[in-house]
Amino acid sequence: MPSKRDNGTFLFTSESVSMGHPDKVSDQVSDAVLDSLLAVDPQARVACETLCTTGLVVIAGEVTVHNAKAVQALDSVEETARKVIREIGYTGDPEMKFDAESCAVVRTIHGQSPDISQGVSSGAGLHKDQGAGDQGMMFGFACRETPQLMPLPIHLAHRLMDQQVKARRKGLIKGLRPDAKSQVTVEYDARTNRPQRVHTVVLSTQHDSTWSTAAAQKRLRDQVIRHVIKPVIPKRLMDKNIIIHVNPTGKFEVGGPHGDTGLTGRKIIVDTYGGRGAHGGGAFSGKDPTKVDRSAAYMARYVAKNIVAAGLADACELQLSYAIGVAEPTSVYVDCEGTAKIPEERISELIQEKFDLTPAGILKKLNLRRPIYRQTAYHGHFGKSQSSWESTDRAAALARAAR
Repeated sequence: MPSKRDNGTFLFTSESVSMGHPDKVSDQVSDAVLDSLLAVDPQARVACETLCTTGLVVIAGEVTVHNAKAVQALDSVEETARKVIREIGYTGDPEMKFDAESCAVVRTIHGQSPDISQGVSSGAGLHKDQGAGDQGMMFGFACRETPQLMPLPIHLAHRLMDQQVKARRKGLIKGLRPDAKSQVTVEYDARTNRPQRVHTVVLSTQHDSTWSTAAAQKRLRDQVIRHVIKPVIPKRLMDKNIIIHVNPTGKFEVGGPHGDTGLTGRKIIVDTYGGRGAHGGGAFSGKDPTKVDRSAAYMARYVAKNIVAAGLADACELQLSYAIGVAEPTSVYVDCEGTAKIPEERISELIQEKFDLTPAGILKKLNLRRPIYRQTAYHGHFGKSQSSWESTDRAAALARAAR
């Protein structure tokens, strides 16, 4: 944890970005392509990357499908991309220089390497069981700071982005555009590691030219505080000393893919725990669930959340690692940050006794061969109740086994 301040507290910060941020546009296009294929071919192998910039979307990657409907879905990739961009809100405003109807969509997709495929397909490689789609390490994390068992800074940062979308779509603040970023700094008690108050909020939101003068920016600040920040930050955490920055550089007209080129997989800390938990380095979006970068990270979150929900620890970080083509993880490591109620060695044993951590076991338990991924591609992959990896259905069994 960070070092103490003079008053016995420390500060921790996390950021989020909106669904209209260029990197998130790319993530959503990649996951929408994945969903379109899984909807008609649950066995599809997909690694889809997207680049978006001024007037252009490029979709590239490796895809293997197994039926005519999936081939048809591949042929519809252009419209899939346009639908996502349209739903995000890049429509009808030529000043944004990125528009769902007029942008060019370039597709360059080929088949998955057979060398990788033999390691992932059951019985096809050197090992009998379905193996991991790649080597690497993945992390899951949970803590008691929020009802969702997510760290408070990233939870609030995501909720601010949810609220920015709501304010834009409902017209609560006229003239907002899709690109936005948030950042939340929380002050913690260094003795207990518990949140005490929100120290600083930063919210930058793209807007049209009506908000570009200095006087208008002051009015926009008031509107953002009223319609975005105050509905999200709990009153008990928002005192008179809170620091709020709204569009701190001034006007924010130029944004989205015209302001910055977007790429799939470039917001991995936003996607996970805001830096509060570790990250193995692998991105999620555009990857089918045979790829453990994604599926094992979801499983690690599921396991860590159940450990905390079971009362075995107040915080839990779980590391899993895999070898390509091998089913069983090469390591399982638990760190409860000094909050464990039973020995961590016993928690590790319980994890390996109660959870199937093989790729096939993960796919089955979390029901991952479904078109569920675009909804994960903005405002965080974790903490959303509809995701199977957010279930705490094993907590009671873990609590009983730990007695």
